[in-house]
Amino acid sequence: MSEVEQAPASAPEAAAAVILDALNATDSNGTEALNATAKFVATPEGTALAYGSLVFMALLPIFFGALRSVTCSKSKELGENDYDSGFRNSSDMPETITGRDAARFPIIASCTLFGLYLFFKVFSQEYINLLLSVYFFGLGVLALSHTMSPLMSRIFPESFPNKQYQLLFTQGSGESKEEIVNYEFDTKNLVCLVISSVVGVWYLLKKHWIANNLFGLAFALNGVELLHLNNVSTGCILLGGLFVYDVFWVFGTNVMVTVAKSFEAPIKLVFPQDLLEKGLGASNFAMLGLGDIVIPGIFIALLLRFDVSLKKNSRTYFYSSFLAYIFGLGLTIFVMHTFKHAQPALLYLVPACVGFPVIVALIKGELTEMFRYEETPPEDEAAKEESSESEKKDQ
Repeated sequence: MSEVEQAPASAPEAAAAVILDALNATDSNGTEALNATAKFVATPEGTALAYGSLVFMALLPIFFGALRSVTCSKSKELGENDYDSGFRNSSDMPETITGRDAARFPIIASCTLFGLYLFFKVFSQEYINLLLSVYFFGLGVLALSHTMSPLMSRIFPESFPNKQYQLLFTQGSGESKEEIVNYEFDTKNLVCLVISSVVGVWYLLKKHWIANNLFGLAFALNGVELLHLNNVSTGCILLGGLFVYDVFWVFGTNVMVTVAKSFEAPIKLVFPQDLLEKGLGASNFAMLGLGDIVIPGIFIALLLRFDVSLKKNSRTYFYSSFLAYIFGLGLTIFVMHTFKHAQPALLYLVPACVGFPVIVALIKGELTEMFRYEETPPEDEAAKEESSESEKKDQ
């Protein structure tokens, strides 16, 4: 039941942390207790379809988010006007999670989760969810628009009149003038924004599970793409901390399940177990929290970037961790279905996603190399470049 939002150092990181924590608040493995039609007994076919669909949907953002994270990490090497890079704005640049961020994240996640629990106990659930719906409407539209942009750039013909725009807000004047917002976009981005807004309105009005999943997939893909661990050790710290967090809040208290029952936002993927009987109007859902996708996903994406750094034209660590994720998620669903109780998915996902690649590295004799791999945050790299340029000038 781990969920993901970025670390608390900067505004984007803080936003990420809130989302991840909220995601942890959902019953990420789950299904049964959150269904409006509790008396409904799912058929074996309906259950298999629901769980199979959840697994498939979970794999999509991890696979494509990992691939896009490689492009994201190389974006600084591409031209700033290269549309296909998709990173012309600072908000689209990756946020690097350091060891310090990883160590304190489970604490922040726990505080956020417990805060949500208290909110739902004290205030009206209806009004809180209304505010959350509006908040996630804005986030979802932006996330879905960003997810669609690279695809749209390939769909539209070259003859399409693609005009460039810039949204710029500044504060002050003269030398004290500073930028508040500086966002560059084009006509294709506007088309993506319109389509995303239509999905957002559909979600606000109907809360339909398909609209929920479109936003959820966009959140997950953006999280895997834009949240970067700086090294494998940081990944182990983060996954280990959230492993304890997930187990404690699921088995030790009723906090997470309570929040999961009350929290209405696209921070989970759902699929109806009664789809075969009721069609698109089905209401008995199996569900998986986005944290159980994004947290392992950013670690798997790191291993893909490590594979690329080896320059061996192989993706051994990526595929081993990807298969490990499938195994761990399958085991989660099996245990949950067998014991009819919500399970902390990270209890099974963390050992699998960390253990499999480590075993592969031991076999290949690359364990030391794997743990030495380091990604430098963009700001640190820029500082190094400036320092290097100043040294050359001095010489």
